[in-house]
Amino acid sequence: MKKANETLGEGNFPYLPDAELASMIDHTILKPDCTEEEIRMICAEAREYGFASVCVPPYFVQSAAKFLKDSKVSVSTVIGFPMGYGPTSGKIEEIKRAFICGADEVDAVINIAAVKSGDWNHVHNDIDTMARMTHMRSKTIKFILETDFLTREEALKLCEICTECEADFVKTSTGYNGKGNQPDVIRFLKEHLSGKAKIKASGGIRTREQAEELIRAGADRLGCSASIAIIKG
Repeated sequence: MKKANETLGEGNFPYLPDAELASMIDHTILKPDCTEEEIRMICAEAREYGFASVCVPPYFVQSAAKFLKDSKVSVSTVIGFPMGYGPTSGKIEEIKRAFICGADEVDAVINIAAVKSGDWNHVHNDIDTMARMTHMRSKTIKFILETDFLTREEALKLCEICTECEADFVKTSTGYNGKGNQPDVIRFLKEHLSGKAKIKASGGIRTREQAEELIRAGADRLGCSASIAIIKG
């Protein structure tokens, strides 16, 4: 995405206590060959460190919900992942199944192919239908924009649509297609979402310094697989 003409500014971001930083992290494992034992492990880590959620493949949602029973840690999963260009009806069935299995939050990939084709009616319908389905169940939805693929004009239009459709979060990246860890992108989204949706940064966040810089830029949540290394600095 074309960079916003803003700078991070001078001075250091105030130190965040470990617990506060952890409460802003979705502890994530989405590699294709992950196992149930690894899901059990990240759930135990999420309990120990107090992460906001674990984000796991749809196949493991039921297991994660079982491992996190009676915990404050939420269960997240992905929808239309990682390309997002499947039919809306298919995404809706994924969302339904995720909630039946115990998910609290879903991270849904928008249809980038439709964006690039200028089919804004389809993009709007895709986002609106998923948001309505999620909110009918009083759950949380995060829309993944893949900001590396977007022009400034496309990003502005998506901010407008996500605001209109009452997105809970806008998320920068799947982590599979480009990066989502640029502070200037977070600042751009923060400005143009006007506080109507929260922001999740994801993709290549490896250090505490990166994490705190993104929070300073305006991120409300971070998607990380290196969560423990980030907390330990």
